Amino acid sequence: VNMIKDDGTVIHFNNPKVQASLSANTFAITGHAEAKPITEMLPGILSQLGADSLTSLRKLAEQFPRQVLDSKAP
Repeated sequence: VNMIKDDGTVIHFNNPKVQASLSANTFAITGHAEAKPITEMLPGILSQLGADSLTSLRKLAEQFPRQVLDSKAP
């Protein structure tokens, strides 16, 4: 299970246990969770991204070359 956050990180559950109460419209996911940058999870999660996430990913990709250039500046 992957929960994609607005800040560009992903909460990743490797072996989740899912419980549901349909009458209460509630789901619970338990297990060991890791927070990872979205770039570490690519390309495996591309099929899970919605339109908003793809837009955020595009913005992140546009910023990446600038960050690399800024880190190389004297």
